[in-house]
Amino acid sequence: MKPFYLTRAFTYAAGDKFALDVINSADPFGKVPLVKIVIKGHIVWQGEHPIVAGAQKVDFIADEGYEVTPLHQGFADAMNQVASQGFNKWEVNSMQSVMGKAFAPFGLVEGQTYAEYDLIFVLNGMMFWGAKHVDGRGFDKLENRPDNLQIPLIRRQ
Repeated sequence: MKPFYLTRAFTYAAGDKFALDVINSADPFGKVPLVKIVIKGHIVWQGEHPIVAGAQKVDFIADEGYEVTPLHQGFADAMNQVASQGFNKWEVNSMQSVMGKAFAPFGLVEGQTYAEYDLIFVLNGMMFWGAKHVDGRGFDKLENRPDNLQIPLIRRQ
């Protein structure tokens, strides 16, 4: 498995709405950003998760937006090779919506709303999500909901 470097900014709002901004980088210090991903939608709370008292099963439903912006020419070039059909030419700093479209690099299927089956645990101003599976499985199926916690997001004041 290859390392995956990213920064995240997560916003939770009234009506169980969320926005997630992710910047993936080629290096562990974020000096070479590759792509910005913005996902917006709703959280569906599914009840307690057995990992720890207070943890909750959640479904993140990307029903309001799923945007991809290349930040590096190499990433734009790769998208132009593997994800050109149904999209404008991929260019650095030019956002395109992938919502409801087939987008093979992220495993998105035409006509489907992306959902991720995760968990949330909040403790002392820190929010923990589920840790990625060591075998690389995503959280795109109920049976793949995580069963471990990852390092926390720290609340901005």
